[in-house]
Amino acid sequence: MIVLTRRILITGVSKGLGRAMTEGFIAQGHTVVGCARSAVAVDELNKAHGAPHSFQVVDVADAAAVENWAAEVLRDGPPDLIVNNAALINRNASLWNVPTDEFSQLVDINIKGVHHVIRAFVPAMVEQRAGVIVNFSSAWGRSVSADVAPYCATKWAIEGLTKAMAEELPSSMAAVALNPGVIDTDMLRSCFGGDASAYSDPSRWARNAVPYLLGLGARDNGQSLTVPAG
Repeated sequence: MIVLTRRILITGVSKGLGRAMTEGFIAQGHTVVGCARSAVAVDELNKAHGAPHSFQVVDVADAAAVENWAAEVLRDGPPDLIVNNAALINRNASLWNVPTDEFSQLVDINIKGVHHVIRAFVPAMVEQRAGVIVNFSSAWGRSVSADVAPYCATKWAIEGLTKAMAEELPSSMAAVALNPGVIDTDMLRSCFGGDASAYSDPSRWARNAVPYLLGLGARDNGQSLTVPAG
């Protein structure tokens, strides 16, 4: 069987799901270009994985920084798959107790950051009429819980943004809102504390998620999907 190597762009590769997906895609022979805010993590990834893989320090909330990154990445052509993974969650609190700057930071990264990446990279994909854009949603993008209203708001926004974008793409492409499931990450621990350990860790999750992501295509356009439990 011939396996076609894909060029995959992932945001938020410093830890958690982003780091696990990066390692998983590379292990399967695909090329990964990624970004994160952590210079230490980016340096580690560049040392561990040489060319054609590439990792840069980019804050997706910074539109100019994303555009500069895209100008460099697109010299080698558009990605085949974009995974908008970078996101933050608020500290557990009733909505009226969430500080304004904390709420704004979630909007800037979880919503605006996704738009910045789409705006910078997707036109080149549309020109070739090929590629899949996966915007990470959450179970809290389709339901709600107390104390995480800002996070719920951003993920519900991702669901709507993705479905509307799907109607704008060529029929050969796809935009998908993807709930990764419940995974033991720093983000989950901020909500669940030690109870997060009852769930799969990112590496185990990626063994199932990576092939699932690679299997997404035009038939999935506009869908709200969930990574099957492994």
